[in-house]
Amino acid sequence: MRLIFNYLRPYYGRMMFGLLVKIAGTVAELFMPWILAHILDVVIPEVKISGQMYEVLFWGGMMLLMAVLARNFNVYANRKAAEVSKNTIYILRNDLFQKILHLSGKQTDKVGIPSLISRMTTDTYNIHHAINMMQRMGVRAPMIILGGLVITATLDPVLTLVLAGTLPFVVAVVVLISQKGIPLYGTVQQAIDVMVRTLREDVAGIRVIKALSKKEYEKKRFEKANEEVSEKELTASGVMAASGPLLNFCLNMGLTMVVIVGAYRVNAGLTQAGKIVAFLTYFTMILNAVIAINRIFVMFSKASASSERIGMVLDAEDDLVVEQFRGFPGQTRLEFRNVSFSYQGEKDKLCLEQVSFSLKPGENLGIIGATGSGKTTLLNLLMRFYDVTEGEILVDGRNIKTYPLQELRRKFGVAFQNDVVFHDTVRENISFGRELSEKQIIEAAKQAKAYEFIMEKEGGLEHVAAIKGADFSGGQKQRLLVARALAGDTEFLLLDDASSALDYKTDAYIRKQIREQKQGTTMISVAQRISSVMQSDLILVLEDGKIIGKGTHEELLLTCETYREIYKSQMGQELSA
Repeated sequence: MRLIFNYLRPYYGRMMFGLLVKIAGTVAELFMPWILAHILDVVIPEVKISGQMYEVLFWGGMMLLMAVLARNFNVYANRKAAEVSKNTIYILRNDLFQKILHLSGKQTDKVGIPSLISRMTTDTYNIHHAINMMQRMGVRAPMIILGGLVITATLDPVLTLVLAGTLPFVVAVVVLISQKGIPLYGTVQQAIDVMVRTLREDVAGIRVIKALSKKEYEKKRFEKANEEVSEKELTASGVMAASGPLLNFCLNMGLTMVVIVGAYRVNAGLTQAGKIVAFLTYFTMILNAVIAINRIFVMFSKASASSERIGMVLDAEDDLVVEQFRGFPGQTRLEFRNVSFSYQGEKDKLCLEQVSFSLKPGENLGIIGATGSGKTTLLNLLMRFYDVTEGEILVDGRNIKTYPLQELRRKFGVAFQNDVVFHDTVRENISFGRELSEKQIIEAAKQAKAYEFIMEKEGGLEHVAAIKGADFSGGQKQRLLVARALAGDTEFLLLDDASSALDYKTDAYIRKQIREQKQGTTMISVAQRISSVMQSDLILVLEDGKIIGKGTHEELLLTCETYREIYKSQMGQELSA
């Protein structure tokens, strides 16, 4: 809960004022049964003797005033509590989102995207609810209990002792059940992570699921994840729900004892009927306050588990440390020196092994290889989503670890195969917050052969794309992504299988435009087609994370059997077509 209190610190003054108002409202509320007892036991007997209604009206007015004050003060304090909780969670969500954006690939893989989503949504909601409840009931409920005990002690000390005798049992129930309940809510959130991941996969792959008639299969898979959440929620809720009946039992037993003892004392003339009525009212108020405290403990349990999960993300140390650069810029544009990498960090599970190559200014690189050969991993390392396990990567003669991440990544224009078209205007999808001019956006769209179909859409550049670009074909989405990569002034252009949905003619046109319009840009193309990389100055052939061929197109036809086989297979298909 340290996390919550740290975020509440800027609002301590506002909270204190709200709590003072809440205290005033609670005091007014506590006086009402006392006034009622005074009217029944003192005022009404005097009125019967004197016949004067003045005191009845006066004390009745006082009771009404207390009711109005209690209502208005509590409403005002609750509004302030809602304002504090809203502002606190607003800042917390922003900080959490900012931290998620700065997590390295390794950290993101460790936590998991579904878990990050649930921490941004469910966990922040739990904390929001707890902050609100703590302010609204965290002062009022204890005051009702303590104030009720003090006032009842002035009315009848003997009955107060009967009432107070039940409280140790109440405290024991709350403490024991909370100790068991808090850890269970952590397991609930873990199960929710699994369910969110399953849901996310099913929504993303809904077309494939329908096409392969796997709806029943996915339904069962989701039901399993949903059932796991339900079972864990049932266990946690069952433990916490036990507190309600146990508390009611303890307090109702105390109430029964108060009625029995009170009846004997009234009959013996040791107390008055008005005090018993007030006593029962206070007992009801105390009962409700204890139930409210139990609810606070439930909310606190959830918030504590959620706070710990969010804190794990916020407290994660940056593992992509920027090192100090000592030396002078080199002549080589890009160089990989004996680079090896493993996603697990284990040397016996390498995805890339001893990869070495270099590019001079103005040269372009093509990378080809089977699925899983390490092509995309190579680009991930270049953009420093992950740090290499062994070796080093140099850009302009500097190890990329010496570049601030923002400076390094500004050098790249990137188009991934499965990149995202956002639910925003086409203009913003291309400019992507870079404040590009109209001319730059249009030129990029034309170079990517996207301008014509963009202008056919209603609104043109102002057309709002559907979620994930569902109103564009696969080829159109890829051309939008290429346009985004081409827009702006970057030193490197990374195309990660960005033409897989394009026909050969369109692919060739786009690459011709890039070579002509982006002559000072180093292009790195990851592709399955030889036709997409054959014009590159250097081509790498990867297999199982190793370079099995390196050179120009003509050199690889002579020296690399794998490349030659791919060439014969693909170009043969092209000719027959």
